[in-house]
Amino acid sequence: MLNLKNPNLYNNRELSWLQFNTRVLKQAQDESLPLLERLKFLAIYGTNLDEFYMIRVAGLKKLFSAGIIVSGADKLTPLQQLKEIRLYLHQEQQVVEHCRSSILKGLETEGITVKSYRDVNTPQKHKLNQFFNENIYPVIIPIAIDATHPFPHLNNLSFGLIVKLQDSDDTSVERFGLIRVPRVLNRFVELGNGAYVPIESVVAQHVEDLFPGFTLLKYASFRVTRNADIAIEEEEADDFMEILEEGLKLRRKGEMVRLEVGSNADDEIINFFNRHTNVYKDDIYKFHTFLNLSSLWQIVGNKDFAHLLAPSFKPKNLPPLDANENIFTTLEKQDILLYHPYESFEPVVKFIQSASKDPDVVSIKMTLYRSGTNSPIVQALMSASESGKQVTVMVELKARFDEENNLIWAKALEKSGAHVIYGIKGFKVHAKAALVTRRKNGKLKQYAHLGTGNYNPATAKIYTDMSYMTSKDEITNDLTRFFHFLTGFSKKGKLNELYMAPSQIKPKILSLIHNETRQGERGEIIAKVNSLVDEDVIRALYKASQAGVKIHLIVRGICCLKPGLKGVSENIRVTSILGKYLEHPRTFYFKNDAVGIYISSADWMPRNLVRRIELLTAIKDKTAQEKILQILRLQCCDNALAHELQNDGSYIKVKNENHKTINNHKHLEDYVNRIAKASKKESASHTANLMTSIFIDCKE
Repeated sequence: MLNLKNPNLYNNRELSWLQFNTRVLKQAQDESLPLLERLKFLAIYGTNLDEFYMIRVAGLKKLFSAGIIVSGADKLTPLQQLKEIRLYLHQEQQVVEHCRSSILKGLETEGITVKSYRDVNTPQKHKLNQFFNENIYPVIIPIAIDATHPFPHLNNLSFGLIVKLQDSDDTSVERFGLIRVPRVLNRFVELGNGAYVPIESVVAQHVEDLFPGFTLLKYASFRVTRNADIAIEEEEADDFMEILEEGLKLRRKGEMVRLEVGSNADDEIINFFNRHTNVYKDDIYKFHTFLNLSSLWQIVGNKDFAHLLAPSFKPKNLPPLDANENIFTTLEKQDILLYHPYESFEPVVKFIQSASKDPDVVSIKMTLYRSGTNSPIVQALMSASESGKQVTVMVELKARFDEENNLIWAKALEKSGAHVIYGIKGFKVHAKAALVTRRKNGKLKQYAHLGTGNYNPATAKIYTDMSYMTSKDEITNDLTRFFHFLTGFSKKGKLNELYMAPSQIKPKILSLIHNETRQGERGEIIAKVNSLVDEDVIRALYKASQAGVKIHLIVRGICCLKPGLKGVSENIRVTSILGKYLEHPRTFYFKNDAVGIYISSADWMPRNLVRRIELLTAIKDKTAQEKILQILRLQCCDNALAHELQNDGSYIKVKNENHKTINNHKHLEDYVNRIAKASKKESASHTANLMTSIFIDCKE
């Protein structure tokens, strides 16, 4: 019998993530996209890579330093993974630099230029000099380094210049120094009319003003990446933490894990810097243009050149939510399934805002993971609390890189009188749920929202996610139990209609897969997740494939499953969709299940299924079921944005072999526009019928 634990049957988690980021880079290379859209993807690539080094590489380094030889299903050790990561990224660096040069060259023809100080004209140099004196000189930090001036601590993502100086009075005296460029300064100095100058080239012209009495001999820009001290304790790194906490304490918190230097950096400069920082040689990357790809957001955000981005789409309110009917009255008549950002997130905001103002509402309960700044939802919750309603909010303070923002909201909610829960010890609450209790005809009636994404109106415009709204008693009663579980934290918490991690979701998913396995060739599974890592789930899918079940997995990011292996996964196809919107829903179709359609906040990863509080919702409403299935089938046959995973871990762009381009993002935008237009002319029932035939012409 075939051993499904054979490490050759699994992709490495970290290398699979690198493949995902390469697909982001391919979007930046796609010449069919507008230039700033390509630059945006390059910025995303850089931002992703920063986080990868801060968290994943830092975690692997800690495991290696602690002498722990652990691995995932692929059995690669931490050291083996580090070697593979470095090799991969050094090979890809040339592609990155060529891509950046190509985009910037194209932008020049559109009026956007990025030039160094020495390459601009004389009037512009005068303007830059004035800018330096008025805006940079007062906040820049020159640092001498010698026997009496020790090398400073450099914070994570610190950026600046390494300089070699000569004493003007005694040319035999040479010294090194640093110039730190504070984050309060923009990465590029804007000269107006689309002209940008990297700030380090401006600072370099004024080094001798910062070190009077010394002459500049040479310099190089630098940027350091450290272990992200806060982030290492949760989310992407919680698996590392679990291993390290088994009798070992963290060492060298915040150690430097990557050094990026400019092309001016020769061996002498690098050796000087590294004597003090001790970055491993293969974690040093030399770039021939400016450092910090994530800083390109500054250029992408120039509103004067918005025409160089992909055309914007305005989310629509579709029937029955395009009427002025009370949201609670609507939910008493029918369930609602929204697919953002094509369908507006506004009804979800309105759901909470209406509850805060409705005199019949007695309580609001919800989870907040990433609510964003200036959140209208949090404002509504505060207003509800101040008006005497019972407001209970689970604010997850460990939401990576949103810790400070969430703490501010939590304090404000408490001040308004809300009952705030600051997380559950040992678990992160990642479920997306809201429950409103309202008096109607002398009785209490409840209304629920369950989602795959965060309660954040800003990201709801660029992330695809699903919202399910209902007043069905079986759902709302379960949500009441769920919130009682959060506030009381009973270890025996179990839901009846919903499924909750860590105790219920994984067994349910495995059961659903096993049920299809029993059906053999009559079985079918379509699963859409952000990441697939869990070994038990992968092995269950392998067994289903061996039984003849047709399986299509739409996995945006990490996928440790290998499709197309003879005798193991020949019936499994894995695609990844990257495009205008960030694919974020977790939704599933199991052909032979009594319900068949599910949505969830949980990815198929151990951290979601075992170490978090998550929810899985069975969608029993027939219209909502059909809508979700149509969306899944559309994405299964996307041949414009999809890449297909090969059994060697690489991805190939799906070919458009039938000469009919199917771009699911564009298709959905067009479809929703048609529905919105039709709803103004046709009856609500006719529009509802249209909603269940979204992709009738789409065949995989």
